[in-house]
Amino acid sequence: MVQTGVQLLTGFLLILPFQNKFAELPAYDKVIYMVAVLASVTATILLTSPVGMHRMLFRRRALADLVSAAHRAAMAGLILLGVTLTCVVVLITDVVVGPEAAVTAGVAAVATFFGVWVMYPLLLRRRIASSP
Repeated sequence: MVQTGVQLLTGFLLILPFQNKFAELPAYDKVIYMVAVLASVTATILLTSPVGMHRMLFRRRALADLVSAAHRAAMAGLILLGVTLTCVVVLITDVVVGPEAAVTAGVAAVATFFGVWVMYPLLLRRRIASSP
């Protein structure tokens, strides 16, 4: 599910510079856009890499290595997806509302990602570890 979503997001980001209004964006918005594109492309590569790894390692008795590598790629891909989505939120908020609101939205996005993707799973892990 994440693979498809990040691929679609990357596709939408890649067509944005070809829109008429893109040239009118201030330089800092173009920097935010480039960070979003690079993070999104890298996230796409990382989140789809287990498929290629599986094909290359098929029937080589490397399941443990494949699972470990896929886990690391997925974790890095999710971090970069969070960076991408934060940049998109900041860029859109800046264009629609303004820079002050964009900073607030960016901080809120980072806090939400950190809370939902890091803190909540760590709390669940602690609860599971302490249960009989």
